[in-house]
Parts: sequence; structure tokens; C-alpha cells
Amino acid sequence: MWSSLENFVGKLDAAWVICGDFNEVRDQSKRQNCVFLDRRAKWFNEFINKTHLIEVPLCGKRFTRICDNTFKFSKLDGFLIFEKFNHVWGDLSVFALERKISDHSPIILRDKDINFGPKPIKIFDKWIKLEGTSKIIEDAWKLNVEGRRLDSIFRIKLKNVKNVLKEWSQNSWGCLDFEIENLKADAAK
Repeated sequence: MWSSLENFVGKLDAAWVICGDFNEVRDQSKRQNCVFLDRRAKWFNEFINKTHLIEVPLCGKRFTRICDNTFKFSKLDGFLIFEKFNHVWGDLSVFALERKISDHSPIILRDKDINFGPKPIKIFDKWIKLEGTSKIIEDAWKLNVEGRRLDSIFRIKLKNVKNVLKEWSQNSWGCLDFEIENLKADAAK
């Protein structure tokens, strides 16, 4: 099985991810109270090495499968990524969720450095209708942004727009948040 998959994977020139239950482990430390077959682990490791895949580390738990009334433990589930994917996404980890029905824990691939920053942009309909607003937004969007990952570049571009709109709003109308709170207090009387 590994050789046919190896031929297929070897022809890919893309940022691919392979995930699932591999039914194999890479070394004895990935099994507890289970039969470990050195030959099968060797084949699995050879496949990973020949195809230049990288195993994404599992965080939080040591094992993803528990069976026989919580006596046997294995780390069978995981993500293997291509080097090209690793260059684009960088610092990734696998997180195992709590088991509910299956003897396998669901796993998710996540970015270790996720930071969505402060709350999203607050924009008023009035601003969109004003002449020149779209030009301000376009200019902020076109600012040069450095980065490898598209999601990071997108986030920085949104932050640029937010900062420009915030400054423009304060220069044009002062502190609208303060004014809005005063109007709400007056309306509540």
C-alpha cells in the first residue's frame, strides 16, 4: 500500500496535507499495551522520508486511540504535510479533542500563532456615503504589506484600513463613541 501511495505523492508539486487514521505508528513510544511491529513502523517511516512529508506534532495528548476499556493506547491519527505547505503555513500543531462515541479522538490542525487581534472594524453607513471615503479605504488597502501567508497579509490589510478609518473619523467628527453613549443616556431618561 505504501509504495502505490508513495508513487502518487511523489508526483505532487503542491502544498498538500494528508490526514487521518494511518493504522501505523512511527515508533514504540506511540503505543502502550499494544503490539508493536517494528517492520511496519519502518515501512511507514520510509514512506514519510521518501515523500518528504513532515509529521505535525500532537499537542495536549500522547494518544489518539483508546480501546479495550481504556487499556490500549495508540497514536494512529495525525497530519502529514508537504514541505511546501510547511513553508506557507509555518508553525502548526495537531490538537486532539475529547472522545465521545468513537475510540478515536477527533483531531484538528491549527496554527500555533493565531492572533485575531482586537475587535473588528466599526464602520458607520454614513461614512460609506461620504465623498472620498472609498478613496481613503482603497489607499489604505493598497499599502505594501510583507508576509508569506495570505491570511496574515489579509489581516494586516484589514488592520491598515481600520487604523486609517479610525484616524479619519477622529479628525472629522471627534470621539463618536462618547457622543453615542451620551445620546443613549439622553434617550433612556
